[in-house]
Amino acid sequence: MRTAHPNTGGLMRALRIAPDTAVREIDLPEPSAQSAIRDHIGTTGTVDQAVYHPQALLHIHGDGRVIGLAQNITAWALASTWRGIALYPIHGPVVVTGRAEDGGVAALDDDLAQQAHTVAQTVRETLAEWRSRPPASNEAALSELLAYAARDVGPSQ
Repeated sequence: MRTAHPNTGGLMRALRIAPDTAVREIDLPEPSAQSAIRDHIGTTGTVDQAVYHPQALLHIHGDGRVIGLAQNITAWALASTWRGIALYPIHGPVVVTGRAEDGGVAALDDDLAQQAHTVAQTVRETLAEWRSRPPASNEAALSELLAYAARDVGPSQ
């Protein structure tokens, strides 16, 4: 597990997951990580911090649903898989960081970053497939997507 990029002068690895399924690596400055997270999520207001995996934190726009931000299916699938149950919808961009022993923000480790990238790819492929083969129902769609995400995350969680 890595705690910071080598030679980056106090930057922590994180991921930004957009509602359009794009996942991009970002570096957060250690002394002002919370401010940088707000910028990446696009808010000056509340950022909800949630633990869905013991070694990761998801930082979610506190008012995303209320202000009408798009659902983030990739972040939802990842969080639901890590938690082991289908969760409530997540709206807007999400930042995924590691979680320090004291519960604070830390660098995201390689395995969890890879899981996020893999789940995002699966979500993109599944959404594309659904254009030609729509699921029978919303419940069937959620179940199918969670089954694929669970396969992607595997026993390493």
